[in-house]
Amino acid sequence: MSAEDGLFRSVLKPGPRVRGLMRGALDLVFSPQAIDGGAALAGGLSAAAWSRIQFLDGPVCDGCGAPFEFEVGSRCAPCLAKPRAFDAARAACLYDETSREPILKLKHAERTDLAPLFARWLSRAARPPIDEAAAIVPVPLNPSRLLSRGYNPAAEIARPLARMTELAYLPDALIRRRVTETQGGKSGVGRKRNVAGAFEVPHSCAHQVRGRHILLIDDVMTTGSTAEGCARALKAAGAMRVDVAVVARVKEMSGLAI
Repeated sequence: MSAEDGLFRSVLKPGPRVRGLMRGALDLVFSPQAIDGGAALAGGLSAAAWSRIQFLDGPVCDGCGAPFEFEVGSRCAPCLAKPRAFDAARAACLYDETSREPILKLKHAERTDLAPLFARWLSRAARPPIDEAAAIVPVPLNPSRLLSRGYNPAAEIARPLARMTELAYLPDALIRRRVTETQGGKSGVGRKRNVAGAFEVPHSCAHQVRGRHILLIDDVMTTGSTAEGCARALKAAGAMRVDVAVVARVKEMSGLAI
């Protein structure tokens, strides 16, 4: 088990399977309640919350996953003007007040039981790149945040997605070569500078990505700068193609760091 895949968690606190069993035992005694209150359906969401999530089922830009109101072509104007380091992106839903809460529960409240739900969302939303990919790689977490949090949310999503799609899971194929500040609150240019040169493929793992089609997994895409940095590192190590799949993306990726 690697650090990205929960080494610190396994040493310092119960893993997701243990916590899942504990939560299941509690559910036998207390009726499960949705994250937003009321009776919970699958994944801890109420029926009302499910109906408000804006899943990206319609036409989207092949380059960045931005939703189109109607079919206007394969790529949006920004993607046509300046292609990104990654080849294509897909998101399961829009990042808004409804989807934000369960995503933040996974990121900051140890709700790793939500990760398989998000993986199922991605198995549907990212079907075209999944069908072409050879391996799945999670966006790595800052070592300091990995130590304090005990798990990497992107890895928690990537692992069950790899199982259900039967793709190779490579939790160590990408690392952060330096500590970066949080991306929150930064402009598109600031985000790009923050992660510039921050990612690399270890020499010992280069053979795992060389010549392969990689599917990069993260929870949220805001400006695309993190995905850009990861894609550049993977391609520098010889990856043939890098696609990105995220649980949610902001509707307007203004100031997109490309």
